[in-house]
Amino acid sequence: MSDIKRSGLLLVLSSPSGAGKSSISRAILAEDENIMLSVSATTRPMRESEVDGVDYNFYSKDKFQSMINKNQFIEYAKVFDNYYGTPARPVLDALDKGTDVMFDVDWQGGQILANKFTHDIVKIFILPPSIAELENRLRKRAQDSEEIIKMRMEKSEVEISHWNEYDWVIINHDFKESVEKVKSIIESERLKKNRQSGLVDFVSNLCS
Repeated sequence: MSDIKRSGLLLVLSSPSGAGKSSISRAILAEDENIMLSVSATTRPMRESEVDGVDYNFYSKDKFQSMINKNQFIEYAKVFDNYYGTPARPVLDALDKGTDVMFDVDWQGGQILANKFTHDIVKIFILPPSIAELENRLRKRAQDSEEIIKMRMEKSEVEISHWNEYDWVIINHDFKESVEKVKSIIESERLKKNRQSGLVDFVSNLCS
């Protein structure tokens, strides 16, 4: 990686539930030490396989509401009777250090982030190969009740309709291939001249 100073990126991955954004995010984070995950806060119950502070910050509704009142979220939304939000301080601190921050959020969260961070945001939308495959993936992961799966499928059409609001779109036919595509996008965005804040000084020294 270049040692030229650059600003941190906000990497937004969105998709309908089950299309693969969380799995892709985890794979990218495992390989790239200069990206940190923005750990969202939620009021939903913690699943058996999840770890508080790693998968989500699990808050009571009272604590979440208190943070809303204190303007401590970059964005938040209510989904299926539970709140989800992005705490502001960890994100702002990382960007100041030139660290990239990855967001695993829905289209609403992505839209709010794009409105607040207009220059250093990269939005990637992950599409499933088909609606039938999307439902198959939701059932195979066995995390939700039949009622929740039905709600997620009903919501998926709305989420997919927002694909055109994103900078990059990947159809997740093959997981490993999709991960490589996201990695290529990130590297390309890092190399844009407007993101490399130390480039002017580097070129000046090069030509002196």
